[in-house]
Amino acid sequence: MSTSETKTTHFGFKTVDEDEKAGMVHGVFTNVASKYDIMNDVMSAGIHRVWKDAMMDWLAPRNGQRLLDVAGGTGDISFRFLDRAPEASAVVLDMTEQMLVEGRKRADADNKADHLDWVVGDAMALPFEDNSFDRYTISFGIRNVTRIPDALAEAYRVLKPGGRLMVLEFSQLPNDGMQKLYDLYSFNVIPRMGKLIADDADSYQYLVESIRKFPDQESFARMIRQAGFENVKYRNLSMGIAALHSGWKI
Repeated sequence: MSTSETKTTHFGFKTVDEDEKAGMVHGVFTNVASKYDIMNDVMSAGIHRVWKDAMMDWLAPRNGQRLLDVAGGTGDISFRFLDRAPEASAVVLDMTEQMLVEGRKRADADNKADHLDWVVGDAMALPFEDNSFDRYTISFGIRNVTRIPDALAEAYRVLKPGGRLMVLEFSQLPNDGMQKLYDLYSFNVIPRMGKLIADDADSYQYLVESIRKFPDQESFARMIRQAGFENVKYRNLSMGIAALHSGWKI
């Protein structure tokens, strides 16, 4: 392919070739895997747990359902899902094997082993048949996907008719003043935390930049509708620092 035909995307604030981004994201999460859960608690002062519980409240897991948790990392969402529906099943899929390795080390992983699978895979090319899952979740992962519309199309494909998509992702605050204050914290504090706790400032600099590059609430809702989902809605969390988006395959 000639240079003029090469497709580009963003990796944080950098412009990179599309075929390079996945490897770069993989490197970030391989580097931070062992400290990922600790950093989530420190960066958000534990608020990410409240957001994930709000996700479960809206998702309302039921026994017998089959969940696909994409970019599921160390299994936070799947564990919560199975806590609420012990006779359901969940598949944690992530492109970074080291994140799954860390998830399997968690104390509750053995207790849920009969209902939980761990799969290395790509959100843009899921290794599952059509109409395989009742629920699809992706939590703080879709902004790292090279082509978000492809990931949403795959979500639609693997969900059963009547299945539900739910996305938890960082989003945009409602006014410029609040956003500037949040950015001041994000860009000045989080990379330093990453250096102190995970000995990796660069990965957390990318993660902060990737948040700012992600579409706002209404724009992302349109993308979900364009993928074929109906009854698309969203709820802001912590005034819009994060947002939950929901859609149904009718």
